[in-house]
Amino acid sequence: MAVTENIHTRRFPEPAAALRLIKPITWFPPMWAYLCGVVSSGVSPVGNWTLVLLGVVLAGPIVCGMSQAANDWCDRHVDAINEPHRPIPSGRIPGRWGLWIALAMSVLSLGVGWQLGPWGFGATVIGVLAAWAYSAEPVRLKRSGWWGPGLVGLSYETLPWFTGAAVLSAGAPSLPVIVIAVLYGIGAHGIMTLNDFKALEGDRQMGVNSLPVTLGPHRAAQVACAVMSAPQVVVVFLLFSWGKPLHAAGVCAVLFVQFWAMTIMFKDPKAKAPWYNGTGVLLYISGMMIAAFALRGLA
Repeated sequence: MAVTENIHTRRFPEPAAALRLIKPITWFPPMWAYLCGVVSSGVSPVGNWTLVLLGVVLAGPIVCGMSQAANDWCDRHVDAINEPHRPIPSGRIPGRWGLWIALAMSVLSLGVGWQLGPWGFGATVIGVLAAWAYSAEPVRLKRSGWWGPGLVGLSYETLPWFTGAAVLSAGAPSLPVIVIAVLYGIGAHGIMTLNDFKALEGDRQMGVNSLPVTLGPHRAAQVACAVMSAPQVVVVFLLFSWGKPLHAAGVCAVLFVQFWAMTIMFKDPKAKAPWYNGTGVLLYISGMMIAAFALRGLA
């Protein structure tokens, strides 16, 4: 009892809880996408390492970390049902500290984005606005199982990919780079849908209409897998048409392994979704980098 009381009367955030609030495990996808953009630009990173490293840190720990803090603050009532041990509902991030952290990191994001030039800053502004539009009222796009995951997918994959290519090129990326970045961002909608499985009960109670809530676990898993697969099929055909058959074959190979993983998940979507998010997503992002090297050859 004394421990619980101490937690809920805390005046300042617990340092470990503050780190958990910004969820380092979520930083990898946008950091990887930024690197895909760097590779696809066709510009050598030699002599540009500051832009590469600054962009990776901005995409991951800063912007993505900010979005996680904002989401946890706006989701504190849902998390009290789904995951009461999280930093905010558990009291380890007391009072309005979750909000202050999210706002401070929003300002930090814009400051760092400014260092990446007009393209980098513009992309950062879009990323910050998207993070708050996803989580905060009155917009709160996460209430929709279609708009919410779509926004996150584009923010986590397309936007950092575009940014990495634009910053290294010091201008707008080529059309093939934009097309491939958008396709992988669309496919990430399915990844975000599978991520919603862990909050199924709380979302249902709090009126968050995720696809697992509105369609049920099995149907939602089928839709998620279709949304992930279709853009990759298009990527394969585009790479073939652009004279990159080996890269197309590589993307095709990782897609077929994803199909195998999907059959495993379909046996019990609610239980297997976390497993797929560790297995299938690794294959998905491997295809992203294969495509990025193909695009480098086109630049």
